[in-house]
Amino acid sequence: MRQIVDKIGTILSLFSFDRTELGVTELSAELSWPKSTVSEILASLAGQGFVERTPRGRFRLGWRFFELNQMLLEATPMVREGRRAMQELVERHGESSHLMVLERHQAVIVEKVQASLATQVLMSRVGLRQPAHCSACGKMLLALRPWEEVRRVFDNVELKPFTPATITDLGALERELASIRGADIAFDREEIVPGLTCVAAPIRNDEGKAIAAMSVSIPTYRFADGEAGYVEMIRAAALRVSRKLGFVDRAA
Repeated sequence: MRQIVDKIGTILSLFSFDRTELGVTELSAELSWPKSTVSEILASLAGQGFVERTPRGRFRLGWRFFELNQMLLEATPMVREGRRAMQELVERHGESSHLMVLERHQAVIVEKVQASLATQVLMSRVGLRQPAHCSACGKMLLALRPWEEVRRVFDNVELKPFTPATITDLGALERELASIRGADIAFDREEIVPGLTCVAAPIRNDEGKAIAAMSVSIPTYRFADGEAGYVEMIRAAALRVSRKLGFVDRAA
């Protein structure tokens, strides 16, 4: 049974934003599995709505995943409370906001509230993975992990540069995370997108563990004139969400 589940998981994990359709022959060659095995698994998944066959005979993810995703988002208190706080941020301040969780060396967007057309962040979407070493949310969550754990995660991961401001050295990353840990606030100062600055704060559960991070994205020319205000804004919003999740701020 476990082998079957592993095979299903392996096939589903190959779907991505860059590979939205996959074929039986393609999967068989890539996985070194018999075509009959791949075909049987896909047929079973299609029967339950998890994948669907395209007119070209290939397969893409089915709407059942959309339904389950909506159920997951609505059933997760962190996302519900985070969305409310993010909507308030956007309505009051007009800046886009993201809620992200950490998966090894990547930060995954689990919710996004878009600002006005004039300030929208087009390069992000729910489900997108950003490199944790240069995103505000990613660095915030990395900073709250033991450095040895972080170092092991990045042992075989390139610190890819996106702009001249991107950290590409493990030593520099260690120093940056130590600074973030002390301040309990993290920045992306044009490290992924030129002209865009992000600031993030942690969301903690009732045990005090950081389970996510919330950020706002601001054009750098505006951020430079109001950094302290943006920091306080996101810090307060993340703390409100944390308290909703049962976190007790001992320092308050």
